[in-house]
Amino acid sequence: MNGSGLPENIPPHAEPASGGGVLSWIDRRLPVISAFRKEYVDFPMPRNLNALWNFGAILCAVLVLMLATGIFLAMNYTPTAAGAFMSIEMIERQLPGGWALRAMHVTGASLFMAALYIHLFRGLYYGSYKQPREILWLSGLGLLVMVMVTAFAGYVLPWGQMSYWGADVAGKAVGAVPVIGPTLEHIMEGSDQLGDIFIHRFFVLHFVMAFAIVAIVGLHVAALHVPGPNNPTGKPVNARDTVPFHPYYTTKDLTGLVVFALVFAALAFLWPDLLSEPENYRPANPLHTPADIEPEWYFLPFYGMLQSVPSKFGGLLAAGGSIAILFAVPWLDRSPIRSARSRPLCRAGMAGLVVAFVLMGLVGRHHAEGGWMIVGRIATLYYFSYFLVLLPLCARREMRGTAG
Repeated sequence: MNGSGLPENIPPHAEPASGGGVLSWIDRRLPVISAFRKEYVDFPMPRNLNALWNFGAILCAVLVLMLATGIFLAMNYTPTAAGAFMSIEMIERQLPGGWALRAMHVTGASLFMAALYIHLFRGLYYGSYKQPREILWLSGLGLLVMVMVTAFAGYVLPWGQMSYWGADVAGKAVGAVPVIGPTLEHIMEGSDQLGDIFIHRFFVLHFVMAFAIVAIVGLHVAALHVPGPNNPTGKPVNARDTVPFHPYYTTKDLTGLVVFALVFAALAFLWPDLLSEPENYRPANPLHTPADIEPEWYFLPFYGMLQSVPSKFGGLLAAGGSIAILFAVPWLDRSPIRSARSRPLCRAGMAGLVVAFVLMGLVGRHHAEGGWMIVGRIATLYYFSYFLVLLPLCARREMRGTAG
């Protein structure tokens, strides 16, 4: 026995917390409460975080909303070619509160992607991908891919005109892959034509991926809490420059959530047509092709890339490569300087990257016709040049500067 009354093989810091009550009793046997307090109440946070750091909490809140509304929608959805569209109509017109559930789910999908893009931009701008946060960056990109797959599967499920023809375009793009393309297309569609098998597979994919995303979010948060959050300066902070997560950042996050909720409510209940495609209010008709086939707005930049490259396979490589290249950013940018605030050339390049991304979306909207084709190719070239040329050159120059 030692002086604290514990067996000698138990260190003093492992002594159970004293005190009464049910929570103390649980915590002495399973220290989840003390662990939660350590990681989400007393956790030290840099005091200089700006509003861009609100989007992590916003994404978590919207994810919970999407899961809750999605479960209730799934209970009333029929994953068949004959019943999918009618089940959506029944949810919106006959199920009590069904219209609100679907409005929140559809709006949540769009705003989740918007918040995710802002979250990604913040990581790029402030160098949150640099050592020792590589796992944080990679897990976040894994989440981006999973969310995009889930969003596309969800877009297909209403089985309206845009859902059907969007799936048809995606299937033909996959089929353009040399050698294995036809096999991949058959695996994706399940038969020679889009129908029951395809809808059922994408319904299962959409449902399962949603819960897989929750698991990876847990990994992402754990990867954040090991090195701690980055900050706008990109420089390590000492204990004097930190504040506990609660109440300082809980109130800040709640303020951001309130503002976000107002935007969410306005789009969901006042201007729902801004985020919906009128053509998708018609049931899928394989014999009638819509005049303008285009995906949801958050896929338009990649659709623009797909159309700007002359060959289907080349366009698929460009669209897929635009995501894949982000996984290599921690090794493409080896500069000791993190934040673009202290990197004028990189900051200008980031502004150009945002402009290129928006232009690619406009190209997708206008189907890369006429002058938009040239704009799309220039924007695509700049997008890849930023990561493959500008970032490494900036890093090399800054490494020489710090060495000198």
